[in-house]
Amino acid sequence: MTEEIVLCPKCKNKMIHGFVPTYFHNNSENSHWCEGIPKKSFLGGVDSQSDINIPIGAFRCINCGYLELYAKEEYAAK
Repeated sequence: MTEEIVLCPKCKNKMIHGFVPTYFHNNSENSHWCEGIPKKSFLGGVDSQSDINIPIGAFRCINCGYLELYAKEEYAAK
């Protein structure tokens, strides 16, 4: 996969690709977009109750720090 060139919609500078980790029992994984409204789980977390979970890629502007998130299968951990 070639690296996408994304320009910041605010200041038009280059944005760099990263991810937003989710921490669970001292481990981390890439965050996912889940369809629907989150509901509190029995153990105090969130239960998405969704069969659709798409990895999130995050882009940060090198100039102003603006963040943009995209949900695409290609952003899954490799």
